[in-house]
Amino acid sequence: MTSPIAPDLPATGRMPVKPRAGVWRRLVKRPLALIGLVIVAVVVAGAILAPWLTGYDPNEQMFDGLTLEGAPLPPNASFWLGTDLLGRDLLTRILFGARTSLVIGIVANGVALLIGTLVGVTAGYFRGWIGSALMRFTDLMMAFPALLLAICLAAVLQPSLWIVAMVIALVNWVQTARVIYTETSSLAEREFIDAERTIGASAPRILFRHILPHLLPTIIVWGTLGISTTVLLEATLSYLGIGVQPPTASWGNIIFENQTYFQAAPWLVFFPGAAILALALAFNLIGDALRDILDPTQRGRA
Repeated sequence: MTSPIAPDLPATGRMPVKPRAGVWRRLVKRPLALIGLVIVAVVVAGAILAPWLTGYDPNEQMFDGLTLEGAPLPPNASFWLGTDLLGRDLLTRILFGARTSLVIGIVANGVALLIGTLVGVTAGYFRGWIGSALMRFTDLMMAFPALLLAICLAAVLQPSLWIVAMVIALVNWVQTARVIYTETSSLAEREFIDAERTIGASAPRILFRHILPHLLPTIIVWGTLGISTTVLLEATLSYLGIGVQPPTASWGNIIFENQTYFQAAPWLVFFPGAAILALALAFNLIGDALRDILDPTQRGRA
């Protein structure tokens, strides 16, 4: 009795790795990307477990949170990162501020990615007057400095968590739209797209079945890199006083509230500033690694 025929294996004798598993394995093998993943994991865990990690309320002004002279306490056994000018635990506020940065980073960047992809794909596929109008509008938006435009929008609208997220999304979609437009224009001229048109395939079928799958690696990379830009922009707006408003904790407004104590209590600025830089750097490292993995013709910045 003959045995079943074994599936063809590569020369290594191992089964082929699925694409997603291959990307993940290659990602964790890169030291810089692994550092970025660890930082993101720590920040996410800290944000989720914030109420249980310190035991303090982020807005609680504690009686023993200030010195006899009314100055903030330095890092000590009770308050690991010290207290702010109102006697609140700085570690607790930074952990809850991580929630703000992550929510705005994910929501704002997700909306910006959606708008940019929609505009870029539409302009790149249909071209003509539709593509020209959309790209000229994109160029107009790119002509304005993103920070200045965000400040104007935030000043007109009532600042809140969700308003700040929408403001950031409205100024961050243009780069994605330009990149997606270029790739879509190239794909729309390929032979397999012409073949689909010849057999009468509809535009939605071509876009969703053939063009968008090819754009997915670019969308993933830009989505990852965009979070770091969003985190920095949110911190900047909050620092300028037109972002997330106190008493809601945000890394930017923590620095804004305590900047007058920079010389007497430098930890009030150093720790939230380090958190902002660490999270932005982490997403940049991950995005660079994904770009190299998903598009071998590129070379990362790191």
